[in-house]
Formats: sequence, C-alpha cells, structure tokens
Amino acid sequence: MPVDQTLSNYSDLAFQSAFVLYVVALAASAVLYTRMQTVVESHRARTAERTPVLVGAGGPDIPADSPALPEVDGAGQKAQRQATKAAGITQALVWLAIVFHTAAVILRGLATQRFPLGNLYEYVLTITLGVMIIIAVALTRTSWRVLWPWVLTPMLALMFYGGTKLYAESAPVVPALQSHWLPIHVSTVSIGASIGIVSGVFSLLYLLRMWQTPGQEKGVFGFLAKPLPSAKRLDALAYKSAIFTLPVFGLGVVLGAIWAESAWGRFWGWDPKETMAFVTWILYAAYLHARATAGWKDYRAAIINIVALASMIFNLFFINLVVSGLHSYAGLN
Repeated sequence: MPVDQTLSNYSDLAFQSAFVLYVVALAASAVLYTRMQTVVESHRARTAERTPVLVGAGGPDIPADSPALPEVDGAGQKAQRQATKAAGITQALVWLAIVFHTAAVILRGLATQRFPLGNLYEYVLTITLGVMIIIAVALTRTSWRVLWPWVLTPMLALMFYGGTKLYAESAPVVPALQSHWLPIHVSTVSIGASIGIVSGVFSLLYLLRMWQTPGQEKGVFGFLAKPLPSAKRLDALAYKSAIFTLPVFGLGVVLGAIWAESAWGRFWGWDPKETMAFVTWILYAAYLHARATAGWKDYRAAIINIVALASMIFNLFFINLVVSGLHSYAGLN
C-alpha cells in the first residue's frame, strides 16, 4: 500500500509537539514539587509547635488526599497556593500533550493505512501514550499530582530514545506482520505493559518512601522524597495497578500464542520474546501473590514488582534489538 508522506510528516510534527508540551509540563511539575517542599516543612514545624511530643519523631506524615494544609505559616500558605496553581498548569499541559500524542498515533496509522504497531518506534509511541493517559486519569485528584515529575521524566526519556534511535520511516510492515492479529495482540500487550509500567514506578517510589520515612529524610534522596505521599498509599497504587496488569498482559500473551499457531503452526515455541513475556507475566502473578500473603506485605513484594518492570523493559529493548529470534523484525519495518 502506498504511504501518504504528508500525513506521516504531520504525525512526526504532532509527536514533536507532544514532546515539547510534556517537557513544559515537567518544568511546571518541578515548580509544584519544590513548592510542596516548603509546604511540608511548614506543616511539620507548626505541628511540632502544637504537639511537642512529636518533635523527636519528626512529625506526622501529610495525608495525600488532604485538600488543604491548615497547619502552615504564611510562607507555607503562599507555597500552597503556588503549588496548587502549578498542579493545575501541569495537568492542563499533560492533557494538551496527550491530544497531540494521540494525533501522532492516529496520523501514523492513516499514513500507512494500518494500525501503527509495525515497528519498535510505533510501539514506543503507543505505549508511552497509554502510560500518559492512565497516569493522567489516576492523578486527577490535585493532591496526587506531586507525582508527575516521577512519571514524566522516564516517559520523556523513552520518547526521546524512541524518536531518535528507534525512529523508522512510514512504510508497509514485513509480510510476517500483515495479519489481522497484529492490532489485536499488540494493542492488548501495549495496554497491559502501560499499566505495568505505572505499577512499577509506584513500587519504586514506595521503596524510596520506605527508606526515607516522613520527618526523617536525609541527604539528596531525602530531599526528593519529602513531598511524596505515605508509603502505604504508594504501595496501594502499585497494587491496584498490578491487579489490572496481570489479566490484560496475560490476555496479550494468549492472543500472541493464537497468532503464532496461525502463522507458524504452533502455539508456543519458547522464542526469546515470548519466553520473556511469559516470565514477566509470572513475575506480576508472583507480586500479587506476595502482596496478598501475610509477612510479604513489605518491601519484598515491591521488589518483585520492580523486577517485573525490569523484565518488561529488557524484553522491549534487548530482546527486540539484540537477541535473534522469530520476533527480531519487531524493531524494523
């Protein structure tokens, strides 16, 4: 099929516009994060003054769903207003960027007259869009938007790498991918992987908060952890995300097996990519099991979730670009 180069160019332009908007949103979220540093310090100082017994303990944690922090001084109130404004700007910029990001995906598909999932660049383009939509919905509550820098930074790094090192010109896919199973299998895996990435990020933040407990933060990592919600809330977000990851990603693996039987005459062949996908699914199952098991509801379960995230990233890049197998074409048109 002929490629509409004009639409392809518009897709690239939309991707670049989305990237710039995400960068500006990251800057706004950085302002939010630094202002929350002042708010937290002010809140703890006022609380310590009113409850002297807490001085040695460093003060209580701030509820992540608290709509306001009345126990702050004048500087804290000013910082709170600035943080609220920066949070609104960040959210608005992210949604605007998502519009351009979505346009980039749609235009890429229209340009090639197929689902835009034929190479690794298009997969990265799609999976980052999935992550941003999921996070934007999850962080609708203003008090959770302090997490934006921790999401935008890795997503921008992934988009930059995808748009530079993995970029592929719009073109028809290789014969092996010319199947109606392509959008069904890859889109399902993309959705599951997107949710899994979100879950893994929250588990990383959970470990950071466990290490740097509220009121006892030290050093650079303590400075970074100070505005974060409690470890309990971060762990809950990671767990709820993983609950959706397991069935969706697992369905994607099953659909891939069905496609494999249609294309290669067997459901399973222990190809490197399908093997690592299965290992990743097992790790998510192990995380949910550990998370529901008494005695494992701590950092050990979170480590399993982070290993699952690492496995997914390893499968995305190393298996696609380095290891030779039946899925080696995934990085190229």
